[in-house]
Amino acid sequence: MTASIRRSFIPGKEANGRTTRSYARANVRITLALSGLCFGSLLSSLALADATQSAKAPLSPATMAVHQRAARPVAKSATTLDSATSLEALSSTLNSAQGPGPGPIGPGPGCDLFPAPPSVGASVPLSYFGPSPSTTNPSLVGPVQLLNSGTVDAKNGTITLPLYKGRLAGTHKAIWYILTDVDNTGVAAELGLNFSTKLTFAANAARTGNLDADGNIVFDKGTVNFAPQRNIVPGPAGAEFPPKSFAPGAVGDANYSPFVNIVNAGNVIYNAPMVAFDVDATEINFPNGNVNYSKVHDQVVAIDPVNMTVTINLINGFSFGRPVWYLSMDASSALAAAIEHNTLAPLMGKLPLGRDDSFASPIERIFIATNGPEAGACNNPLRQGLSADLADGHRPNNVLGGIPTIALDYSPAWDAQLFTWTPDAISSGFRGQVREEFQILTFVQDGLITGPGGAPFGSSGFAINCPIVQRLD
Repeated sequence: MTASIRRSFIPGKEANGRTTRSYARANVRITLALSGLCFGSLLSSLALADATQSAKAPLSPATMAVHQRAARPVAKSATTLDSATSLEALSSTLNSAQGPGPGPIGPGPGCDLFPAPPSVGASVPLSYFGPSPSTTNPSLVGPVQLLNSGTVDAKNGTITLPLYKGRLAGTHKAIWYILTDVDNTGVAAELGLNFSTKLTFAANAARTGNLDADGNIVFDKGTVNFAPQRNIVPGPAGAEFPPKSFAPGAVGDANYSPFVNIVNAGNVIYNAPMVAFDVDATEINFPNGNVNYSKVHDQVVAIDPVNMTVTINLINGFSFGRPVWYLSMDASSALAAAIEHNTLAPLMGKLPLGRDDSFASPIERIFIATNGPEAGACNNPLRQGLSADLADGHRPNNVLGGIPTIALDYSPAWDAQLFTWTPDAISSGFRGQVREEFQILTFVQDGLITGPGGAPFGSSGFAINCPIVQRLD
């Protein structure tokens, strides 16, 4: 718009008001034009989303029936959990202890992201507040449970999911696993799983398998050794990351990935992390906790092979400013697997990283501070980062990209983007807790954040399998 045109729209220049009316009509035309552009963009975005969700042809009724065999009743929470699942009594050995580490309900605001109730500061008690808006629209104020095949225990910070018993093809070796995500909307709805269209593009990092008559997967390959002892030796105080040494507590072979392409049912791709391998039910019967972590995944806090349920630790994080709970099941890096208390999954290393939302990308970004605020441990409401994690044992409050109900680009395969606050940012008092992707990217652009060691910010070269469970608000 030129200066002369802008001046002609200034009202009040003519006594008869013609300019004022012209200004109003022009504004209406411009508003309608812009609205058309915005609406057109919205329609284009929705069309693109629909096209993306339809990356695979719809499943036939016969093929869908094969997937329906895997449907299980919603798993109910364990009635009791032994206190031995907590690390609070093991603070002196927190970096060598086996198991999940402390849960998401920590002892202070830096380790507990659960939002305050709306009654705080109000003149009416909580009982007078109606249901959250998410009961009408899941994208509005929560909480919203996203992984619906199990039951979230908000008191203990866990989720109890159906436990599956598959097997390794050509052998009688049992594979105990869970299902968390799938790349087909219909299957996701039938089984209560997260839908991730991006998983369609994870085939290079997936095993193959077939669903048997009972809806269990017969995997073509991939094994996990759960016997190794997890151990980390942190760096010096205030710079605990990177650690001096590390070893993950579970190690998959070269063919192990949690992702599996179901050959006999439309090549649908599931996220099916393994929680135990080549053991009988009697060897992993820990329905109330006290789990033997030489046989079971470190994130498991209880497992019941009689009732076929497994209870798994939840982890605090943020997605676009909103606190969330998620699982951490596998990583393509030994260092990440050690820190995350999860399984080293070498086949995940074939995921193409650094491409985020480009066409055919299977990944979404997770942002992990290396040197965020750690003074005061859990009492510090700004606490964040890997050094804090290695110093006090609680999780680092990572920032996830898009999740269901917030974005269309969710994937449980997260491309790790480690970031470091610069010395100038720290000395100027700018370092704090960051909670959303574009805030971090803006700080990178402003020179306050770099990659580790001052390197350019970007992909750190490894992926983590972190299925989303619940949005807390």
